[in-house]
Amino acid sequence: MYYQIISFTHKNCDQAMREKLAFASNEELKVILDELVSFDFIHEAFIVSTCNRVEIVMATRDNFSSYHTVLGLMTQKSGLNFYDVKATAKRYDDEEAIEHIFAVVSSLDSLVIGESQITGQVKEAFRFSFENGTAGRKLNRVISYAIKCAAQVRNETNISEHPISIASVAVSQAHKILGDNMPGMTGVVVGAGEIGVLAAKHLLRVGCDVVLIGRDIEKVKEIAQSLGENVKADTMDKLDKYLNRYRLLFSATSSAESIITKDMIENDTLPRLWFDMAIPRDIEDMEFEKLELFRIDDLQSISQDNHALREEQAVRATEIVLKFKEEFYAWLRALSVEPVIKQMREYVSKAIDKEMKRAIQKGFVPAEYEENMRRMAQQMFNRFLHDPTQNLRHSSAEKKNANSIEAVKKMFNINTENVDVQQYKDDHHTKGYNA
Repeated sequence: MYYQIISFTHKNCDQAMREKLAFASNEELKVILDELVSFDFIHEAFIVSTCNRVEIVMATRDNFSSYHTVLGLMTQKSGLNFYDVKATAKRYDDEEAIEHIFAVVSSLDSLVIGESQITGQVKEAFRFSFENGTAGRKLNRVISYAIKCAAQVRNETNISEHPISIASVAVSQAHKILGDNMPGMTGVVVGAGEIGVLAAKHLLRVGCDVVLIGRDIEKVKEIAQSLGENVKADTMDKLDKYLNRYRLLFSATSSAESIITKDMIENDTLPRLWFDMAIPRDIEDMEFEKLELFRIDDLQSISQDNHALREEQAVRATEIVLKFKEEFYAWLRALSVEPVIKQMREYVSKAIDKEMKRAIQKGFVPAEYEENMRRMAQQMFNRFLHDPTQNLRHSSAEKKNANSIEAVKKMFNINTENVDVQQYKDDHHTKGYNA
């Protein structure tokens, strides 16, 4: 078995392409997940789809085939050119894949280093696929270690001491532009999801009033009430009114199409400062002399100041990721040796049974001595196998001895492809183990 991740992120993929590659609904996700695991060389898969990344995480039997399958499906889904998708996709195999997903969950690969949302987003992506029946124990091992890794990164560094998100970067940029004029202004926040609520909270902290707009008025009212008296709730059908009354806007909906269009603008002389934090974009392309518009990719360069401030802690966090990757593979290697040892012992028991029956039939051993002879034979084989199995366990934890397990399996004709190794919980895989 192998691990593989095909990645499309803010690092290698512009916003326009990410919009086409992103998944607009759970139904769309389910279709691709079901297609992926329908191939016999893909054991399990889950997909992380956020405003800054699409990560296809897989346990496979053949990384070459799975890579080209993902490229084909993503090309079909997005309507993009196959070679453009291939040129943009970043491929991670085995240890690189594990290191990458640990870094992602620990927020070291985020647009804003140390942001607090990605761990939950990855957990939710796995949960969705698990409930869909397209991810299970093979990828659950990875997620379990990734979450432990992220926890240690948070505990041993201050990289997430002050949680930062795209919303906070956007509000910070607005504050930088508006300066002392910002307190007392009204910020319009479109979208009552996690990013929208974060934007509202950051606006309140810098002294703004907030108009929170969403489709579900009861939900929006409940959120507005929890945020305090300086937050007003309203519905999407009133959006035009607020676009033409207030200059400051932050949008983060899950709409598949732009919700703010040029024809909604009645007064193009009103100075406007807008932040589009959605994928696909909420605000269509438009040009007004008094409009200053920031999109997600614009916020990337702004967030570099934060990255520079946290660079030292990020180096320490990366060391933790590498340590967890080594521990994960050591655990997998040790885990994979246990079913091999168990099958070796089962083969011994079968050999004893066969030879005892033959010895009794031939008259070499009186039938009344069978139990004692069987016990003696079992003890002899246990003694014979003790040192080799202990050595196999010890050597399996070291990467340089990874092939020894495969050699033993071949020697004894052992197949562990469908063994549930979780029953050997106290123990560790090499690149491409069959457990």
